[in-house]
Parts: sequence; C-alpha cells; structure tokens
Amino acid sequence: MAGIKETELYAPVKAWLEGLGYEVKGEVGAADVVAVQDGAEPVVVELKTGFSLTLLQQACARQAVTDAVYVAVPRWAGKAGWRAFKGNTGLCKRLGLGVLSVRLKDGFVQVHADPGPYQPRKSKLRKSRLLGEFAKRAGDPNEGGTRGKVVTAYRQDAERCRDYLAEHGAARGRDVAKATGVERATTIMRDNHYGWFEKVEKGVYRLFDITS
Repeated sequence: MAGIKETELYAPVKAWLEGLGYEVKGEVGAADVVAVQDGAEPVVVELKTGFSLTLLQQACARQAVTDAVYVAVPRWAGKAGWRAFKGNTGLCKRLGLGVLSVRLKDGFVQVHADPGPYQPRKSKLRKSRLLGEFAKRAGDPNEGGTRGKVVTAYRQDAERCRDYLAEHGAARGRDVAKATGVERATTIMRDNHYGWFEKVEKGVYRLFDITS
C-alpha cells in the first residue's frame, strides 16, 4: 500500500505476540520478527505492505528454522481488496504459512490462518464437470493459456444445431438431435444462448433471421 512502511506493522504485531506470552524482538537474523516462549516453537513473522512473491519466498525460507511462520500485511480495503486478500490467504494455507492482517488505525491484529500442513478438499462435482467437458469437446479447438474466447463443448453442440438448420431449414428438436448426435439439441435451441435460433412452433426451431 502506498505511503505505508513495514515498520508500522511491527508494534501491533509485537503487542499481539506479547499478549500471547512471547518475548519479541525485531530484525533477528533474516527474520523481521522473532517471538520466543519457553517450551514453545519459536514464531517468525514476515512483514510486508502487501502480498508479493518476495513475501512468500521469504516466509517459506523461514520454514527452515521453524514451522510457526506467519506473514503480516495491512488490512484490506473494499470488496476488491478482500477478494485479493482471501485468494492470497488460500495460497498461504497451501504453503503452510499463517496469515495476519493489521488494522493500522488502531493496531488490531487478526489471525486469518495458522501455520500447519494443508490438505485441499477435493470436489467430486468439479472433477466430474472437468472430465465431462473434456469428454464432450470435439478435438482440441483452443490453445492453452489463451485469454480469448474459449470454444466449449456446449458451443460446439450449438454450432452443429446451427449448421443443420442452415442446411435444412426449420426442424423439430428431436430431428436435429438425431441428425447431429447432439442429444440436448432442443434445450440448446430453446435456451438460445448465442442468439442463433428462434421458435417457429412447439418443438420446432429455425435460424434467427436478422432481416425480418
């Protein structure tokens, strides 16, 4: 954040750690903050005015010393700031790092994640959708990494319906499905996601005529 110095984070973080019973010192070795308590794993906190690759690299390097490593950044501002902060917190969890935010106006420190092993939850639904899209898509119409328009299996099916109507004229959905192999042809033409189709009568569709 512009105008904020890392040193402004130190006092609030130190006070928070001292409240937990730690003795705290700054700039010990390569670490920004080190906290020690008898019988406990030493805690290391890396301070930054915002998330960055450098911050994550430094924090991960401190894991060679202790498992109790946190990153501390100023509290976010606005919805966009919260979304970015939430995404970065998720990344830190995957790296086994704890996350602290510091509200500079009053020094409030909030813990958003504690250090520890992370096992992401698998989503059977997302996996099924991914593999389903892969199986339905004909060929490989997209270049990986592009930020352009992606050709999905749904679009490919819609294009088959469109091409059939362009050649044969108005047709029943079941006939389009049989001829093209697109089982969801009626649904695709009814939903008309791309604006290509118009309903003639129940179950019958044709291409939308922009000249009419």
